[in-house]
Amino acid sequence: MAHSPPQSGRPPIQQLQAVADLLDTPTLARLYAHILQHGPVTVSAVIDALDIPQGTTYDYIQKLETTGFVEKTREKRPYEYDAEAIALTLSTDGETRTITPALIAAVARRDEDEDIDIYIERHGLDGLAVVLEYAAEFVDGTVNHRIAARELDLSPLEAEIILQALEPVATEYAHAAV
Repeated sequence: MAHSPPQSGRPPIQQLQAVADLLDTPTLARLYAHILQHGPVTVSAVIDALDIPQGTTYDYIQKLETTGFVEKTREKRPYEYDAEAIALTLSTDGETRTITPALIAAVARRDEDEDIDIYIERHGLDGLAVVLEYAAEFVDGTVNHRIAARELDLSPLEAEIILQALEPVATEYAHAAV
């Protein structure tokens, strides 16, 4: 079966490695999420908005540009950058997870939100991906913390804490598939 090449022109496994870097580096994830939500943006606007050191910002934008997740939209200074939405679906042993911009944005909050960090430590990124789906339904009002707790095998308190922590992400990305 033939498949079209990825938009960035990079092979799928290289794309997977780049996405893994995003999920493993909250500051890189935060930078990507900001450019996706607010782009096109200049490096100075990113530095001001995110309070990331200038050198780190340039390094990370170059890394994102190399992977094809971010592209330069203005060819003269000050350069502007915009981001491509990521949707990477992985399947193993009958389970499927999709890595979305919302998941990357949730990971980006890990350094700033202890509740998200603790949840990832306890349940991993797969657990975060699943609870993020419930957070979208929580924002829509179709699920409450007790339903999520029962279906995710969490205590009601843990479900309420993580749903509240993810509520801003779910709200911000409500227009897209979480």
